[in-house]
Amino acid sequence: MMRLTKFFLGAWTGLFLLLPMFGAAAEPAAPKAPALPRLPWHLADIWWHFESPTPRFESLDLEVTIDRDIPDTVNFYLAPCGLGELGGIKFYGGLQSNCNGWASRTNQTRVHLGHGGIFSRWGRGRLSVDQARGAADTHYEAAGYEGDFVSVRRPFAWTKGRYTWSLRACDVERINDQDYTWVSCFVTAHDSGLTRYIGSLRFEGKDLAFWDRHAAFVEVYSTAKIPQSEIPEVKVTFGYPRVNGQAPRLKSARAIHPGPGEPSGSPDCATAVASGSDVVVAVGPIFERDPKNRRYPLDLKMPATR
Repeated sequence: MMRLTKFFLGAWTGLFLLLPMFGAAAEPAAPKAPALPRLPWHLADIWWHFESPTPRFESLDLEVTIDRDIPDTVNFYLAPCGLGELGGIKFYGGLQSNCNGWASRTNQTRVHLGHGGIFSRWGRGRLSVDQARGAADTHYEAAGYEGDFVSVRRPFAWTKGRYTWSLRACDVERINDQDYTWVSCFVTAHDSGLTRYIGSLRFEGKDLAFWDRHAAFVEVYSTAKIPQSEIPEVKVTFGYPRVNGQAPRLKSARAIHPGPGEPSGSPDCATAVASGSDVVVAVGPIFERDPKNRRYPLDLKMPATR
């Protein structure tokens, strides 16, 4: 028996030594990670649906709270105004960690500004910087690569904290027997109480009506400086929209996480929950979400009357 055992041990040892000559059996290849969608990524879209539009727009105030600093080494766009509409004209804006725009009204060389505020509008037909104005260091852009739009952007060193992104209907200008309303954008830092003017855009019409809904979003986008940005870990809290100083009566609210194949589809890395009258969006590592859970209602409460 001892001799037989030694024979088998010797045989197995010899076979083991010969394996490198023939090559060991290949291990199964690890599954490839799914390809990421093309930027920009809307990590979360928040929608408020109101009972009715607001006539004669005067102001829009949107609070946003950021729980940590976001470096300018990532492209992160938190938009308390993800989409609005005045007199049938859609607009959007917020804070960007890596803002950029034209060097000047006439020099279309792109410059990168770091942290900044932004306000943009779409239009019917080609828009120009003649429909925008701002401070000496406001930057502009008018183009058609994401629909015809004109935009103002201004450096603003935002950090963690609470801010109010605001619009104000200002002066009315009459051109060729048509009225236009200049709408100005401001950002107020609650810690310091200081307000930063971002710039103004001209809207067709007078006594503009604000529509019966509102949207906010958080986004990771692409720039020439950072073509493929990392996803920062952050918690963003959006306050309830106020139009003309009042909270419009709420009909419903919902969160949407666009998936691959959808416009601005994103890898799953964000969740949204209602917290009283606020919406808290938490952004973190990529996870696997059931596609059935990409759209869900938010049980929001009306804010207390001020």
